[in-house]
Amino acid sequence: MESLPPKDFSKMSFKDTLQLHMNAQNTIFVKTILNKVDTLLLNFDTGTSDLVLTQETLKNKIKSSLKSGTNILQIGKKEYQGFNIYPAQLTGHGTDGRFGWDLFDGMIVELNHDKGLMVVHSQLPSHVKSEYAPAPIKYFNNVFLVQVGISQDKVKNKDWYLFDTGYQRTAMLDGPLLKEQGFPTDKMTVIKKVIMKGAQGNEIPVMTSNLQTLSLGKTKLKDIPAQLLSQSRLVTGSRMNILGNEIIKRFNLFLDFQNNIVYLKPNQLIDAAYIESK
Repeated sequence: MESLPPKDFSKMSFKDTLQLHMNAQNTIFVKTILNKVDTLLLNFDTGTSDLVLTQETLKNKIKSSLKSGTNILQIGKKEYQGFNIYPAQLTGHGTDGRFGWDLFDGMIVELNHDKGLMVVHSQLPSHVKSEYAPAPIKYFNNVFLVQVGISQDKVKNKDWYLFDTGYQRTAMLDGPLLKEQGFPTDKMTVIKKVIMKGAQGNEIPVMTSNLQTLSLGKTKLKDIPAQLLSQSRLVTGSRMNILGNEIIKRFNLFLDFQNNIVYLKPNQLIDAAYIESK
């Protein structure tokens, strides 16, 4: 897929603030209005693009006529258009669907869990570069990745991870991929084992195992219960690891989609207990 031409809204001036909610399952969501009629609670899912609505929402909650042309999604005071709408069976707990990062292409999105706010900016506030740690963004098939470092028994590994606020756990590690890179996944202490269904209904054993360290920006976390896949599972057509919201929520963020950088600063959740800790 070709890269999209860069968008840049820095010449405009706006700062749109809205309430950001997060539930016990680590799903972040905001109140939105579709086509000026339908009020929907939608998960902000940085691991996807466009707008995805559940079958149930499409069947029972949409009063407006979904047009094949332009649909309008109001988030805060701003209106967004130019997205496609896709159906899905599942979405984050308690939400009607999810919207992706690309609605904000060319803008800056602030997620502040200390204040429970999501702010869409036309320009990066001046204080951010001195107070937050930068992590460069790499785009791939209309999603974006950041570099994450992990270590186990003194073996280090650094790679590009899908930055996925829609994934509710800490990290999903591709076991075979890490093994090929010489990372000792077999040395990780198993916390629990479950069977996950693949897209074709195939069964994939998933271990929750203790990862000794994970580094993001300038912050190193210790003893993370990570999900370890025994078989590779393609993400947008490629093998990769996923960074999920149980880690991402521990940081206040500025997602700079003008200069392609995530700015991170640990927040009050930095030492919160993990849902699946041993």
